[in-house]
Amino acid sequence: MPSFYLLSVQPSKRFLRSAALRRNSLKIVGSVVFPVQVYVKLNHNSPRILCLTNHLRNLELIDPKFRWNGPGGGLSSENSSVEISPTGTLILRNFKLSGVYTCSIFYKLTAMQPYENLSIKYLIYAYSDPKAYYEFTARYHAAPCNNYYNAYFERTLIQILNKLVDELSCEVTLIKAECHHVKMQRGGLENEIFFTFSVASLDREKHHRLCQESACDAFHRLNKAKHLIERFFKQQVEVSRKSSEPLPEIYYIEGTLQMVRINRCYPGYGINARIHPDCPQCCVVCSPGSYNPSNGIHCLRCDSSLIYGATKC
Repeated sequence: MPSFYLLSVQPSKRFLRSAALRRNSLKIVGSVVFPVQVYVKLNHNSPRILCLTNHLRNLELIDPKFRWNGPGGGLSSENSSVEISPTGTLILRNFKLSGVYTCSIFYKLTAMQPYENLSIKYLIYAYSDPKAYYEFTARYHAAPCNNYYNAYFERTLIQILNKLVDELSCEVTLIKAECHHVKMQRGGLENEIFFTFSVASLDREKHHRLCQESACDAFHRLNKAKHLIERFFKQQVEVSRKSSEPLPEIYYIEGTLQMVRINRCYPGYGINARIHPDCPQCCVVCSPGSYNPSNGIHCLRCDSSLIYGATKC
C-alpha cells in the first residue's frame, strides 16, 4: 500500500458560544420628505423607530395617538414580535418581514385646537452579514491515476482537515480532486492529484457552550480555521524535509497551496452599495423587481417579482 504524510495539527479549543446579545439603543427619526431607510439584521431586534419627525420631537404634543401599519397590515403589541410604546416607538423583534412601515400620528398643539395628523413612512430592510468562505487548491504527488489508494487518500485528507477545524464549528468540503499526468520540466511524466476544497463556518456552533462574543463571530472562527489549514500544509513540508526516509508515493508538493476568499449571500439577499449606501457590505433583502436564486452576492433584475426576498423569477 502506498505511504503518505498526513501530520495532524491540534485544533483550537477557545471558541465557544455567545451567552447574550447587546440591546440596540439607537433611535431612528422619521421624515415627511422621503421614507427613511432602516436596516435590521435578520432575526435580530430593530432599533427604536420613532413615530416622530425631528420637528415634532421638539414640540409639546397634547393627547397624541399613534397607529402603525406594516406589510402585513396593522401592528399591535399583542403580537410577540412587535413592541409599541405609549409614545409610539416601535421595536420589531426577531425581524424577518421587510417592506414599507407607516406610522400615523394624531395630535393637538393646544387643548383647544382640533387634531392634526401626519403619516411617516419607513423602508425597513432585513440584512445579514456576507457568508464568506475560503477556497483552497493544492497538489499532491500521487499513485498511478485510477488507483484505489488515491481515492482512499482523498477521503482521509478531508476527514483530517474536518477534524482539525471541528472545534471552531467550521466544515471542510471537497469540491473536486482530479488526477493528471504532468510532464515535468526536463523530466518524465508524474502523477499528481489536483485538490480543490473549501472551508466555511457553520451557522450554529455544534457544542452550545458559552463563549466570548468575539470568539463566537463566524468570520473570526473562519479565519482561525484558515490559519490551521495553512499550518497543516506547512508542517507537511517541514516533516518531509527533516525525514531521512525517501519520500512516500503520495505527498504534498511544496508551494502549491493557494487560497482565495469568496463572499456569498443567502438566496433572496444581495450586496449593492449603490442602492444601499448606508449598508454597502451587507447582504440586504432583494427588493421587488429583483431576486437572487442561489448563494450569489447580487440581486438580479426580475420585473415580475413583486415581493421582498424573492428567490425565483
